[in-house]
Amino acid sequence: MLKREIPKNYEPTKVEKKWYEYWLKKDYFNPDKVNKDGEPFCIVIPPPNVTGQLHMGHALNNTLQDILTRWKRMKGYKTLWLPGTDHAGIATQNVVEKSLLKEGIKREDLGREKFLEKVWEWKEKYGNKIIEQLKQLGASCDWTRTRFTMDKGLSNAVKTVFVKLYNEGLIYRGNYIINWCPRCKTALSDVEIDHKPTQGKLYYIKYYFENSNEYLVIATTRPETMLGDTAVAVHPDDERYKHLENKYLILPLVNRRIPLIKDNYVDPKFGTGALKITPAHDPNDFLIGKKHNLEEINIFNEDATTNENAGEKYKNLDRFVVREIVIKDLEAGNYLLKVENYEHNVGHCYRCNTIIEPYISRQWFVKMKPLAEAAIKAVEEGRTKFHPENWAKTYFEWMRNVRDWCISRQIWWGHQIPAWYCKKCGYEIVSLETPNICPACQSTELEQDDDVLDTWFSSALWPFSTLGWPDETDDLKTFYPTSVLSTAFDIIYFWVARMMIMGLHFMKDVPFRDVYIHALIRTETGEKMSKSSGNIIDPIDIINKFGCDALRFTLAALAAQGRDIRISENIIEGYKHFINKIWNSFRFIFSNISEEELNQLKNYELKYDDLALAEKWIIYNMNNLIDEVDNALTAYKFNEAAYSIYSFLWHKFCDWFIEISKLNIYSNNNEARQKTLFILIYIFKNVLKFLQPFAPFIAEELYHYLPEKENTQRKQINITKETDSIIIAKWPEKIFEINKDEISDMDFIIQLITGIRNLRQEFNIPPNIETNFSFYSAKEKLKELVKQNLIIIETLSKSKLKELLKSDTKISQAGVFVSEKFTIYLHLKDSINIENERKRLEQNLEKIMKEIEQLEKKLQNKDFINKAKKEVIEKARKKYEELKSAKIKIEKLIKDLK
Repeated sequence: MLKREIPKNYEPTKVEKKWYEYWLKKDYFNPDKVNKDGEPFCIVIPPPNVTGQLHMGHALNNTLQDILTRWKRMKGYKTLWLPGTDHAGIATQNVVEKSLLKEGIKREDLGREKFLEKVWEWKEKYGNKIIEQLKQLGASCDWTRTRFTMDKGLSNAVKTVFVKLYNEGLIYRGNYIINWCPRCKTALSDVEIDHKPTQGKLYYIKYYFENSNEYLVIATTRPETMLGDTAVAVHPDDERYKHLENKYLILPLVNRRIPLIKDNYVDPKFGTGALKITPAHDPNDFLIGKKHNLEEINIFNEDATTNENAGEKYKNLDRFVVREIVIKDLEAGNYLLKVENYEHNVGHCYRCNTIIEPYISRQWFVKMKPLAEAAIKAVEEGRTKFHPENWAKTYFEWMRNVRDWCISRQIWWGHQIPAWYCKKCGYEIVSLETPNICPACQSTELEQDDDVLDTWFSSALWPFSTLGWPDETDDLKTFYPTSVLSTAFDIIYFWVARMMIMGLHFMKDVPFRDVYIHALIRTETGEKMSKSSGNIIDPIDIINKFGCDALRFTLAALAAQGRDIRISENIIEGYKHFINKIWNSFRFIFSNISEEELNQLKNYELKYDDLALAEKWIIYNMNNLIDEVDNALTAYKFNEAAYSIYSFLWHKFCDWFIEISKLNIYSNNNEARQKTLFILIYIFKNVLKFLQPFAPFIAEELYHYLPEKENTQRKQINITKETDSIIIAKWPEKIFEINKDEISDMDFIIQLITGIRNLRQEFNIPPNIETNFSFYSAKEKLKELVKQNLIIIETLSKSKLKELLKSDTKISQAGVFVSEKFTIYLHLKDSINIENERKRLEQNLEKIMKEIEQLEKKLQNKDFINKAKKEVIEKARKKYEELKSAKIKIEKLIKDLK
């Protein structure tokens, strides 16, 4: 018998590269080539940094986007998953600067133009690493449309937006307090700051009232900033300070006269309830200062050394050196009341790990309040929906309390701000084109602003700039608004909200219809993955070890909405077994069919009237699977879709239908054999289609073992390949419309076989020992079903029917399985040594009783309950309940042996 030779083992490394190159060669990811007349579906990829390497967060988000893309492509949509990368201003500049420093070269030595040449060289050499890793993940992006936030088209979009917003009065330049990195010497956005728990000190300092021996005590973690204090604030309702009106204090060490003000911002419970106000060096103090018209005294230079405003004694020193001197001087002057240890979160630059400094600087800003109104309304009206919907609350909270956005950065790598200044008269020019002359004084001495735009500025335009805006392109007309954005919760404001603002302002429509917020990936024990903790799981290592499909299916299966994902290699290995199960079950089917039979089956016509009960049952479940997967993916419930596929394939198709099918495969009934083989292959073909979005490589590999299609008109129900690749095959369709009543008898048969199997397992009966069972039911129909399906029941349960009982009378020395509609008695004396089994069960019962006794003492111990962690106590209680259930079960088994 000639069979299709399918290798014994599935080896992902031999398959993945082959098929990915095949897909690229065929241009299957290009919507202009596949389903070009279909309804548009578009996802723009959250652009990874060019400095980035694939991590588990990337793997999760891109797997989920790819699942949606592949699913929609199979459903006939004109599908575009648009890829690209972000220039990552600060990160990339730091990488290149560090590389140059190894050669003893500073960027200032090269100058701006030469340094940028070096950055572009680095980008061309290393910037595509993460793109290649995404390809290893199986990402079906249309790489022919790959964009970069600093390519020519996107740069034009950035300048166009800046100029338009400036002309509309929505971009301005002014002094504001920003996050400043003294090492990188640039402003940072909040998302570019790592807040780390830091052990510090809380210093209690006496501030004396003017012309008085009375004083207030101020608690601060940064005593050096007191050199820039311009007020002390208390809460208006704080009873301790209600009697103090129009009072002034004398600032220690500086002897500056500063007012006592009252403001609702002050927390009466923190420290002494009195707060030093340093508007130039704290963002909240800055806002309080604006409200009360306080002076802003900046005591730091750009490198966080002190300037002349700190005073003669303290100038030109590092900020932490000044701190020590100030503390000593406060002690010497009897101003320092006490010092306490104090742990607090301190902001660090996310790239160089330098402690950031709140710093007043002249920067460019976007007025966000007027722009945010339309973006809030769009979500309120449901034009864009969040999934899970609770993330809309986070969006609203940020948007309704939005502050102006600082968009300038003091680095060289990025979009240089399109603003020029006249050296002669100082006139400011903002223009798309480089100006030649000052409109105010006609001078030709113009210089461009040195700053570049925040990376998030260009990213905010991503959904329409990548489609060709400001030009009117076909892609823009076809794919905007995009269909869905998949991203993490921590950039809802920094990216999602800003894309909403820019899309609505410039395109007059939302940038995407749905926003799916994916979970955070943690370790198996719930910790966040980080390099410093050494607990990172590298997705490329996992792909090399277990295969891409196992990783992808794991991530999808764990991606429940609203829950963090806990992952480990053991879990991924479990899904590797699932991938192997797919391979082995397919291989089993094809190992039992010749090439001649396969060719004959291409013309087989499956008829409803010929279907047996088990065959109707599996088709019914396949029809259900179509709805389950479609509904789950529509609602972005990837885990539910993955579970439905897993459950159908392993527990229904493999565990039951394939096992039942063996009766016909190995029979002499050729007609039954042909029908069964046809159904097996047809169902498996559809299983591969369901798998394709989740596990594309094994789906493609096995798809090509299916027989080639005929040139003649094909029937809907066929076993041939429909296309040259499964990724462009049609999504499964329902057949025969079988209703549940038609297959309910199969549920009874499965329950009966499962009952016998469970009894065999409970009484430790080896697989090679055949048992006997008796069956009772008051329903004659069930007795008839047992007779009609006896060969299936006996074969799959490894147990022979001894008797159909007329009454439900207890049988001695028999295991009992009781359901609502029937009872099974498994005759034990025919199969096992009753006395030995009783001893084994009694020994188990004795062991369990001891464990129950120990746990009872533990749970009644007050010291344990008061001192142990909550999860330890819950674990003990759960174990106690499990042992009690096991005790009841074993007692029943011992009773059955009598």
